[in-house]
Amino acid sequence: MAKQNVAEQFVDILVRAGVRRLYGVVGDSLNPVVDAVRRHAAIDWIHVRHEESAAFAAGAEAQITGRLAACAGSCGPGNLHLINGLYDAHRSMAPVLALASHIPSSEIGLGYFQETHPDRLFQECSHYSELISSPKQMPRLLQTAVQHAVGRGGVSVVSLPGDIAAEPAPEKAAQSALVTSRPTVRPGDAEIDRLVEMIDAAGKVTLFCGSGTAGAHAEVMEFAGKVKSPVGHALRGKEWIQYDNPYDVGMSGLLGYGAAYEATHECDLLILLGTDFPYHAFLPGDVRIAQVDVRPEVIGRRSRLDLAVWGDVRETLRCLIPRVREKTDRRFLDRMLKKHADALEGVVKAYTRKVDKHVPIHPEYVAAVLDEVADDDAVFTVDTGMCNVWAARYVSPNGRRRIIGSFSHGSMANALPMAIGAQFTDRRRQVVSMSGDGGFSMLMGEFLTLVQYDLPVKVVLFDNSSLGMVELEMMVAGLPSYGTANTNPDFAAVARACGAFGVRVEKPKHLAGALRDAFRHKGPALVDVVTDPNALSIPPKISAEMVTGFALSASKIVLDGGVGRMLQMARSNLRNVPRP
Repeated sequence: MAKQNVAEQFVDILVRAGVRRLYGVVGDSLNPVVDAVRRHAAIDWIHVRHEESAAFAAGAEAQITGRLAACAGSCGPGNLHLINGLYDAHRSMAPVLALASHIPSSEIGLGYFQETHPDRLFQECSHYSELISSPKQMPRLLQTAVQHAVGRGGVSVVSLPGDIAAEPAPEKAAQSALVTSRPTVRPGDAEIDRLVEMIDAAGKVTLFCGSGTAGAHAEVMEFAGKVKSPVGHALRGKEWIQYDNPYDVGMSGLLGYGAAYEATHECDLLILLGTDFPYHAFLPGDVRIAQVDVRPEVIGRRSRLDLAVWGDVRETLRCLIPRVREKTDRRFLDRMLKKHADALEGVVKAYTRKVDKHVPIHPEYVAAVLDEVADDDAVFTVDTGMCNVWAARYVSPNGRRRIIGSFSHGSMANALPMAIGAQFTDRRRQVVSMSGDGGFSMLMGEFLTLVQYDLPVKVVLFDNSSLGMVELEMMVAGLPSYGTANTNPDFAAVARACGAFGVRVEKPKHLAGALRDAFRHKGPALVDVVTDPNALSIPPKISAEMVTGFALSASKIVLDGGVGRMLQMARSNLRNVPRP
């Protein structure tokens, strides 16, 4: 049997860790690893057009599967391109292993062609970033990197010089067991005792939920029912907590809607469940707050806390449910449910009033129709900017759909490359990229990746020929919009020129049919929808502390924003409120 080289051993360890794809762009220092992938039956090389996309794709795959995913970049500029996507994966707690190929080991530190120091450069966006300097070091270092990414949730970076990758692997290298899944974490008894006391003593309790409630929907609903608590959520908590939720009061923050803000400010005790919600100005300063999170480093960094509880949400609630006293007074919950329904009734007219005849098409209408037409188990990848608003307010979660975006890092151009990673996990599952024209055009080359691999991703392009969110930010600052206009082609024609399905929609009456035609198409497809650039959105609660200086003129062109099918849910929940 031929002796393995370091690259082959490296690939073997990735496969044992559960990696099935390595996203990247080939290059000389990567050649030994790429060739090892070529010859290994259990892993594929996925050739993207930009390394940033490789990192986004790996991050999305990790979020969909919960398993380790991987990406790679060649030395110098190649691996530097990974950094933005790795930041996003790391802040999303997606377990990703990044291979940063390096210059020849004998030249490190001598100003060689394309020299950088990737082991230093990636430290801020990873849990672990180290250089392999000898073949004997590689197996243990890679195992350590894998366990950092999986165990802590985030990115590990391994820098590997091309010459070392081509060297013979050491004889009889130990095959250590690998950590490939995370444990549950139960809080200590003292914290549980104290939290039970606080809950029993509070007359009005509100839950505010983030992505840490994944897998805990049943427990959150049971607990909320027992303590008669309204349940609000952050954007990353939407897909996990909003569906089948009779206690739903919407979302808080800059994209918020409904009564979540009131529920968090008018309670006696606010419990933050699995959320590192960044906008502290939307959190109350005069109520008692307890925070439950599996990551101790994030506890208390957004608001003053009365109790910090280190544990995952599901295990914490399983400890609490049998111990807290059931509350009988529903008045606070019912009042918040009514406020929520009233708030949604008030804004829903923003997209229902003659919107099916409005040209250019209202983006709210596009999102509402997309929500109705898309599959019940679709994966939505969402561009940063106004697409975040439309996804937050119109995409209806149901426990089977997924909604993925750059919700913590806030990068442009994330939706299309994330769709690549999501689609590779299951070619039969519908994947929809909700792209803005600014984000799509930034990494438009990845549409060629869809065509090359015949990935059936459906790109729904909200084409308003502008950077809409940036215009809103300028408006907030009292500035005229400048440098935000895009001169766009007919993107549908571009899609057809690439060999994919493409259709352009300029009238509302053609929208539903165009979406259905695209979704029926077996390969990649793009629906270029020309939307109204004046349809912007503001949160339901604005103060000088939250956002400085919304221009008065904004009220003439800024819509409150609709809420799609969420109004139906709110009405249904309100009907369930007991009558005296």
